[in-house]
Amino acid sequence: MTKLTWWQIFRLGLVQTALGSIVVLCTSTMNRVMVVELALPATLPGLLVGLHYAVQLGRPRFGYDSDQGDRRTPWIIGGIGVLGLGAFMAAIAIALSPEHPWLGVAMAMVAYLLIGAGVGSSGTSLLAMLASRVDPSRRAPAASMVWLMMIAGFVVTTAIVGQLLDPFTLDRLVLVTVAVAAFALFLTTVALRGIEPTELAPTPEVEVEAPRAPDSRPFREVFSEVWGEPKARAFTIFVFISMLAYSTQDLILEPFAGVVFGLSPAESTKLASVQHSGVFLGMLLVAFAAGGSKGPRFGSIRFWTIAGCITSAIALGAIALAGVVGADWPLRLTIFALGFCNGAFAVAAIGWMMSLAGTGRESREGIRMGLWGGAQAIAFALGGWAGTMGVDLIGLFTESATLPYSTVFVAEAVVFLLAAAIALRLERAPARQRATAGILVQAHGRSS
Repeated sequence: MTKLTWWQIFRLGLVQTALGSIVVLCTSTMNRVMVVELALPATLPGLLVGLHYAVQLGRPRFGYDSDQGDRRTPWIIGGIGVLGLGAFMAAIAIALSPEHPWLGVAMAMVAYLLIGAGVGSSGTSLLAMLASRVDPSRRAPAASMVWLMMIAGFVVTTAIVGQLLDPFTLDRLVLVTVAVAAFALFLTTVALRGIEPTELAPTPEVEVEAPRAPDSRPFREVFSEVWGEPKARAFTIFVFISMLAYSTQDLILEPFAGVVFGLSPAESTKLASVQHSGVFLGMLLVAFAAGGSKGPRFGSIRFWTIAGCITSAIALGAIALAGVVGADWPLRLTIFALGFCNGAFAVAAIGWMMSLAGTGRESREGIRMGLWGGAQAIAFALGGWAGTMGVDLIGLFTESATLPYSTVFVAEAVVFLLAAAIALRLERAPARQRATAGILVQAHGRSS
């Protein structure tokens, strides 16, 4: 199978940009409209986002389906189409809510189920394509490029949508959503054109790849086989634990800055920008260090994944200490360091995931990426809930405003260290298994 060029990897990054543009509209802009403009309970958008994560538990099935045959493009374009339809229905549901609240809620639930299905289908198939067709030496920079372009989709979409929604009306929200969804589908279709073959007959310009043989066995049997692979199962546990640690801070970092350091909403938002700047630079560092035409310049993808876990734990410990020290602590620098370490960890973990997806039996990239994507979705769904619940529960037993946040940050750091320990063992297990197999073969030889 021919490997992707940098231009083709960039085009797949545009697909991730398109995906991110719709997702940020549904999880950020619409969330704000429901809570602020419509004065709906904050638990409603939380429930809807939870539904979108719950559907992504089906990522292994999406990956299994995209593994059948020789093309993943239809699954990516179809997923973006379903995602756009879900976003449109969500905007309609919000517009209906003032006069028909129950109808609006019912439609919103269906909409976010479609959003989750669209993200699961397109995202899993896109990662599977990258895993199977990116040269190993390019996986770290390729993962960095694709994820940075998704972040770019967040930034550009929120900036443009913010302008288009002023002055705000519900009808304008629907029109803007249609425009974003339509453009995302158009961009995806154009970006994917020609990357995969559309016919079996070769042409002078294009050397067509042989199609993969589909697996006729049922999904349950194939999934059990993949889950039975020791490395795939261990990496699933690592993904869940590390992403749980990664996401637990999401909903409590800005409130922590406000409650403990007295920052205004505008100031805490700027602090979030500092964190994302760190994420951006951390991703660039791993792209440069772990990528190269002749191999990593410094450190493997596995090394940077483990280093990212450990340094993220240290940064979280520093933030917990910041709450104790108070205003004299360099909070902005610490938040930047956390973002930097998180960015290095995230892109290295994605690159490692892409590397491991192609190990074992061939034509399993989709179901492996789906398995790990499902674990990540569960972790993200639980992470925000665990962080906020932890702060609230600990707050019931203390009058300190700082202790609940600091305790959760320390617990998050411990989870990151646990993830690092699991990652350290991932490459040792196969060596131990090979040694054990050798001993058994020798014993069998002596006995016979």
